[in-house]
Amino acid sequence: MAPRVLVSDKLSPTAVQIFKDRGVEVDYLPDLGKDKDKLLDVIDQYDGLAIRSATKVTEKLIAAAKNLKVIGRAGIGVDNVDIPAASRRGIIVMNTPFGNSITTAEHAVALMFAVARELPEADASTRAGKWEKNRFMGVEITGKTLGVIGCGNIGSIVATRGVGLKMHVIAFDPFLSEGRAEELGVEKVELDELLARADFISLHTPMTDKTRGIINADAIAKMKDGVRIINCARGGLIVEKDLVAALKSGKVAGAGIDVFEVEPATENELFHLPNVVCTPHLGASTSEAQENVALQVAEQMADYLVKGAVSNAINMPSITAEEAPRLKPFVKLAEVLGAFVGQVTEEPIEEVEVLFDGSTAAMNTRALISAALAGLIRPQVADVNMVSAPVMVKERGIVLSEVRRDKSGVFDGYIKLTVKTASLTRSIAGTCFSDGKPRFIQIKGINLDAEVGQHMLYTTNNDTPGMIGTLGTICGRNAVNIANFSLGRDHPGGNAIALLYLDERIPEAVLQELIDNKAIVSAKPLEFDVS
Repeated sequence: MAPRVLVSDKLSPTAVQIFKDRGVEVDYLPDLGKDKDKLLDVIDQYDGLAIRSATKVTEKLIAAAKNLKVIGRAGIGVDNVDIPAASRRGIIVMNTPFGNSITTAEHAVALMFAVARELPEADASTRAGKWEKNRFMGVEITGKTLGVIGCGNIGSIVATRGVGLKMHVIAFDPFLSEGRAEELGVEKVELDELLARADFISLHTPMTDKTRGIINADAIAKMKDGVRIINCARGGLIVEKDLVAALKSGKVAGAGIDVFEVEPATENELFHLPNVVCTPHLGASTSEAQENVALQVAEQMADYLVKGAVSNAINMPSITAEEAPRLKPFVKLAEVLGAFVGQVTEEPIEEVEVLFDGSTAAMNTRALISAALAGLIRPQVADVNMVSAPVMVKERGIVLSEVRRDKSGVFDGYIKLTVKTASLTRSIAGTCFSDGKPRFIQIKGINLDAEVGQHMLYTTNNDTPGMIGTLGTICGRNAVNIANFSLGRDHPGGNAIALLYLDERIPEAVLQELIDNKAIVSAKPLEFDVS
């Protein structure tokens, strides 16, 4: 029986034909995504669901999708899909991360011009027959400083367009290396310096806990008077009430806003300000981009449903069906190793080495490396997946190397991840036991044996008596339950580490108490996807 796909949002006829040409039955019902009840009634009939942004794939919908195997999002953002719920049900979620990059970058540049020359207000005035030539005194783009926050795929395109416009481009991105910055022709700076120097600021960072509200009253206070702000990324990056206040006071001369804290944005205080250009999330809205992402998602979904091939998956590695059973535990291991380093490393990473020892050296190391890189980057780039991670690493100028060697220790096979920044080298190794669960076996060259939990705490200290008691006492006094406790040291009296597996995320107050303790060198909370 041929697999069956429902297209519940608008896709091009060419994309629909791709499904048919590859032996997939397809029902094209582009308005069904707006009818939650009807969609809920029919979803159990389908193996695949192709969507854009209108369809909301909730936990309730996923629970009703008894036969669903894959969800394909024509576009990069998957905010409208409950990915944890899909993962629990074994449903693959795919996106098309690069199909609309140029279009979104061009929209940001267009908004920059529109804000600089007050084009929408001038257009409305002229159409009203006012001919207010002296009212609209704009500013030139040439020679101005453009600050790009987030210099990944889209941000780097905006940066190069800015260079082409004879602007001086400065960029803040934790993953941007000096080499990549030089290649792009931009100056790499820290965020506070960017805020202080930029005449125009364009946001191109994903929404994470670290970037939410990155433009707030404190950040605006650090900016030049008369700065202009462009946001074609995610609405929550800007605290809108703070931006409104700055626009009214004149601190911010203008803003170009394509994305909002609440969407659809049918009413917003920004709409009533003359120095704001607003568009309804049009970043990806060109015929070329819409066609590209539609064709890509159709090809990806059809390849999976017919051949079992997986590409651009958010929640599953790109591996063949034949190698999946053996490789799957080590994919999770590689991702966990990357996630560990990504969460404890705050400086820009310049080099990454992945070492495969023993049996792991004979595996699909490309998939394992992709998993490690995805885990490494995800704390900064939430939408990263195993396919896009290597591209993002390359874009940032990070040097990637792979080492394979025969068995050299007590383990049949293990993976070791080493990263280098300008000031430090950090390494972590792990393996999978017979139960298929990942284990940490070495951190900073210190041997230990630690299982991986959802909530963990990593501490470093000098090897002195009483540390176990100190950690246990502070956690116990604050009702933080320790599920497991692993220790290691390089030599007596030397450097020591501890990994605590906790029942829940450690509260900030308890973490601060640990950090303030003179016996503890550092303490980092860790979160891992153990599903």
